[in-house]
Amino acid sequence: MDLLRLVLNVVWLVLQGWVLALAYLLAGVLACLLVVTIPFGIAAFRLAFFVVLPFGRTTVRAPGAGVASAVGNLLWFVVAGWWLAVIHVVSGIAFCITIVGIPFGIASFKLAAVGLFPLGKRVVETAPPRDWMHAGGGLVQTGYAR
Repeated sequence: MDLLRLVLNVVWLVLQGWVLALAYLLAGVLACLLVVTIPFGIAAFRLAFFVVLPFGRTTVRAPGAGVASAVGNLLWFVVAGWWLAVIHVVSGIAFCITIVGIPFGIASFKLAAVGLFPLGKRVVETAPPRDWMHAGGGLVQTGYAR
């Protein structure tokens, strides 16, 4: 499973990851020009490192995220989030045209949601499934495979 993640991450990096990372880095640098918007820059830098190698990692809500992050996300959406999400959606559609590119298209669509509202989220590693019966939820959890 780790080899698969490595291959997916390398292909992602070559095809699209470096371009998306540059877009997030540009947004982060622009956000750090003003002292008030430095938290937006930090979030953009965190996402730049996430979009370079997204397979095997995901985002979760940060425990202390509250009203401030919600207001910040609204401002982020207006200023930078929508155009970053457009980049993700357009590239996701382009990937999904081919069967081989569907995993990359799905990853791009997931990153579009993160790019819209990045504040109040943490990037965490995902654990690989213990065995094939637990991959993706499986029938064992629903009770049908008894």
